[in-house]
Amino acid sequence: MLSFHTERQMIPHPILLEARQVASNQILLTYDKRTDLASATNVSNYWIRSNMGPVGIASVGMKDALTAENAIRPDMAMITPADNSMMRYVMVFRVNAMSGVMYTVLPCFVNLEGMTGFRGENWASFSRNMFIGM
Repeated sequence: MLSFHTERQMIPHPILLEARQVASNQILLTYDKRTDLASATNVSNYWIRSNMGPVGIASVGMKDALTAENAIRPDMAMITPADNSMMRYVMVFRVNAMSGVMYTVLPCFVNLEGMTGFRGENWASFSRNMFIGM
């Protein structure tokens, strides 16, 4: 019998391929598959971890658990499609990323196009979801 965690991970879902800082307050996010627009553009489905704690664009520190309370909030940032691919999004923050700080983008609950109900993480060991603030 499969555990809840194993079953949940078997639901097909997009994986974040890359998070790249493209401006002092912007990150370009690229997924491996077409995403559900509503879940991909819900900023509360994203966490950003930093090695300095919740500073600049980060909402959590290195040891903090990801919770609804420390997700990115709509007053901190917004996320919009970068193009019509349903795979590329730009997250724009109200503050700049801190230069020299290591950030890790951690999306969760982002569904495949036409689907709902995925309740897990949208990153994997091959995700290039870390960057150093510029």
